[in-house]
Amino acid sequence: MLFIGTAAVVFGAGLFAASIVERRTESRLYFQMPKPIPDWEPRNEVWGQNFPRQYDSYMMTRDTTSVTRYAGSARIDYLEKYPELVVMWAGYAFARDYNQGRGHYYSVTDVHQTLRTVQPQPATCWACKSSDVPRVMNDIGAREFYRTPWVDMGPEMVNPIGCADCHDPDTMNLRITRPALVEAFERQGRDIQQASHQEMRSLVCAQCHVEYYFRGEDQYLTFPWDKGLGADAMEAYFDYHEFTDWVHALSKAPMLKAQHPDYELYRTGVHAERGVACADCHMPYRREGGIKYTHHHLQSPLNNITESCQVCHRESEATLRQNVYDRQDRISELRRIAEKNLARVHLEAAAAWDAGATDRDMEAVLQLIRHAQWRWDWVAAANSMGFHSPNEALRVLGTSIQRSQEARVLLARVLSQYGIPQPVQLPDYSTKEKAQQVVGLDMDDIRRQKAEFLDNVLPTWQEQARLREATYDQP
Repeated sequence: MLFIGTAAVVFGAGLFAASIVERRTESRLYFQMPKPIPDWEPRNEVWGQNFPRQYDSYMMTRDTTSVTRYAGSARIDYLEKYPELVVMWAGYAFARDYNQGRGHYYSVTDVHQTLRTVQPQPATCWACKSSDVPRVMNDIGAREFYRTPWVDMGPEMVNPIGCADCHDPDTMNLRITRPALVEAFERQGRDIQQASHQEMRSLVCAQCHVEYYFRGEDQYLTFPWDKGLGADAMEAYFDYHEFTDWVHALSKAPMLKAQHPDYELYRTGVHAERGVACADCHMPYRREGGIKYTHHHLQSPLNNITESCQVCHRESEATLRQNVYDRQDRISELRRIAEKNLARVHLEAAAAWDAGATDRDMEAVLQLIRHAQWRWDWVAAANSMGFHSPNEALRVLGTSIQRSQEARVLLARVLSQYGIPQPVQLPDYSTKEKAQQVVGLDMDDIRRQKAEFLDNVLPTWQEQARLREATYDQP
């Protein structure tokens, strides 16, 4: 018995030691690169030859079946779901088409298909959509890239968001490939090169999941951070620079369009305060044997609560999911109130103009409308239905509702002055189609132009891209 016991202990200790040696060997061999990756290599499959775990998990972003209560990866037509948005964006391309963003795998495809590109656009619109962007910017410079027409850059943009956007091909260190983020740091007197690895796990996301605008005749991509990252600070920045994205087709208000200020909203929340990075929740670490790697299936943490949330939180999956939904439900309720108020105030302002209101009558009203919609959009355009910072999202939506109501009070006086009975009789905008008719969109013609692009222009772009990439080193 003593012999058998001793043999068992020795055998077990041997297995344990062998396991340690094997895991250490795996760790040492993990970063060996069978094939060097050229600088600015845009093709994700080339990177995948050296890093199959990351590549295979990235390819999972092709899945479009995920549906959470407020988002996911499935296609959602937001104009159909919330027709008020069409009225709110009258005169702007978003009134034509606005869908839930799918996974990164579809970033280029979705730009090709959206009806928003059926009009002249600068190449700046490509800046966050393709891993070809760093390659082209390195060739011609950022300023030349921005000032190029969108259609002229089309043949260059073929690879979706991927490895080259965030990684150095020699060291695999995280790096910033979009100059706008570096420039925003510099204007604040900060050196992004001093950022820690944990900070970089959010900053690489902040290259694109961020608020920005196109500055000047060159359409230079700029982050409006000079006065701060909050909705109020960026509103003050835009007012100071007298910047306007478009003039509303109905209310004539000088409007702002938020892009997707995920990073800024996140920075006001408790996760950022506690040092949690974007990747901790959306790309959590995973272990296979002795190898620890970042899982590149970027998705809602609600689809992976075990590896995302429960690393820090000890509650059950059901409890954590309900905690998220409870906060999102409250934000959604205020968001819908804001949207209904904004659609109505735009139409009431149009009625005032029709009645003969003057610029002086409407000046204060239009500024309130501008601010109310900006604050709504700062929350609505960000992903997560406000969960990245629930308290701040609720505060900002509350100020949006306040300003739209103040605008309606002033409008009531103007309407009374011109003899318009109240409440104003508004047109029917209860569906996307009816709302698009109200704002004067010829959707049949827009869809016809898009079909011509997809049939005639896009195949030419794709063939030019194929011929160019045939000259690259083949994977």
